[in-house]
Amino acid sequence: MKLSKNFTLAEYTKSQTALRHDIDNTPNEEHLQAATALFENVVQKVRDRFGPTVINSGYRGPELNEKVGGSPTSQHCYGEAVDIECPGVANADVAQWIVDHTEFDQVILEFYTPGIPDSGWVHVSYKANGDNRKLALTAMKENGRTVYKTGLIA
Repeated sequence: MKLSKNFTLAEYTKSQTALRHDIDNTPNEEHLQAATALFENVVQKVRDRFGPTVINSGYRGPELNEKVGGSPTSQHCYGEAVDIECPGVANADVAQWIVDHTEFDQVILEFYTPGIPDSGWVHVSYKANGDNRKLALTAMKENGRTVYKTGLIA
């Protein structure tokens, strides 16, 4: 099944952890609709602009999310979020383009190191109900803990 022109449900739900632990990572209908909206409104636009787009982390059902230590409120669990990279394009540039050219709920530039274009990744979420906050954040380590700072810091 396709979520958009260039993305399939299989690549959005693929998880090595789920495979290793025999976890069914199939979204329900509501989560599938949310994922389709995410891909049509954000991820496909990124693909159209930058070319090949790699999904690092996609949908995570409850059992998988618990196994990987994800937050129980993670938008990944509802089909609303994906972590991506575009090979050959700085993750900071991808994040900024999303902020400037799409409707989104959150964009988080995660663990990016300035001067190392392919460091980190871009988390992006989208709410199909239209209640998108357009929140741009940067996740980084400070004193061994993950902190989130407002804005894209690159």
